[in-house]
Amino acid sequence: MIRILLADDQALIRAGFRVLLEAAADLEVVGDAVDGQQAVELARRERADVVLMDIRMPGVDGLEATRRIAADEDLAGVKVIILTTFESDEYVFQAIRAGASGFLVKDTEPAELLQAVRVVARGDALLSPSVTRRLITDLASRPAAPVPAGGQALSALTDREREVLALVAGGLSNEEIAGHLYLSPLTAKTHVSRIMTKLSARDRAQLVVLAYETGLITPGSVR
Repeated sequence: MIRILLADDQALIRAGFRVLLEAAADLEVVGDAVDGQQAVELARRERADVVLMDIRMPGVDGLEATRRIAADEDLAGVKVIILTTFESDEYVFQAIRAGASGFLVKDTEPAELLQAVRVVARGDALLSPSVTRRLITDLASRPAAPVPAGGQALSALTDREREVLALVAGGLSNEEIAGHLYLSPLTAKTHVSRIMTKLSARDRAQLVVLAYETGLITPGSVR
């Protein structure tokens, strides 16, 4: 059973999501938060697996709440999906950098929302190739920043792991990586898991950012 926390200051929206989610046999809503601070507290108390987090909330907003969850070792297993009415590149960028595992607009089809929760709960990132390209383009347009600690950690990766990381950053799924490199899906998944461990990444979304910031990929290399 996937335990879900709803964080939105609009009661009607939370009620609608609750009805949709609890209609699925494998999903359970364990709490409602009206602001970011309450979302962090409830995520810890209820041991939620996934938080559906609105960006615009009073007090502590969704992005800051996501940063706090990502920085808390006790909440290492909690995944955040950002929900917003604004499909903005800036929001996508900020959400991923804050530690979110996914980004959806609120008018997403019900079936897509349910699938998103399941995808993120199992540890994958909800980043389509189109969103990945937008993220990389946005990163490229920003002033150069010092290479983070993860840059040195790339030296711990094998040549094959670097190749896999570049494909993850291109938005490919494990199955697509397996087909591209003529590997079994299980082998591709194992490579991705080892890369995440070596780079101390929470999920694939962080791998995308790290791959660009360390120079492993460039905007032109992501198709």
